Amino acid sequence: MHLMKTPIMLAFACLLAACGFHLRGDALMPFKTLYIEAVNPGSPLVGELRRNLEANHVTLVSTAEKADMVLNIALDLPEKQILTLGSSGRVSEFQLRYRVSLRGYDSQQREWLPADDLLLSRDYSYDDTQLLAKEAEETLLYQSMRSDMVQQILRRLSRAKPKPLE
Repeated sequence: MHLMKTPIMLAFACLLAACGFHLRGDALMPFKTLYIEAVNPGSPLVGELRRNLEANHVTLVSTAEKADMVLNIALDLPEKQILTLGSSGRVSEFQLRYRVSLRGYDSQQREWLPADDLLLSRDYSYDDTQLLAKEAEETLLYQSMRSDMVQQILRRLSRAKPKPLE
């Protein structure tokens, strides 16, 4: 029985390799050092971004003067909005939003990342008879959106390059 599994697994591995599938590795960043200038430096987004940057071998420095690039996070805002009301006037759906505004530049004020607003949203149904479960769902949705936002920022940073001075 064990001998039959080996050729099947080998064939599966060859098919997977042939289709071009590969695990996502570290993003190669076009800078070695980075300073994060954030409106809320203690936010969970900044903390998760720091961990991901360090995992990608970027040195986070304590001042903008020491950095190859400064990442300015001007807005880091989770929002919650009522989406629909039921026939009794109670909330039946919410929309969660996560908005981040950022830009990147260097010590010579050359723009690396133009100012940009990133927005993620998730809709979820709400039932006030399941209050604890819905609060937990909301927390998980915000965590997921924050992780997605960090990945979007990392992708943008990996493609960043300084614009020439005019």
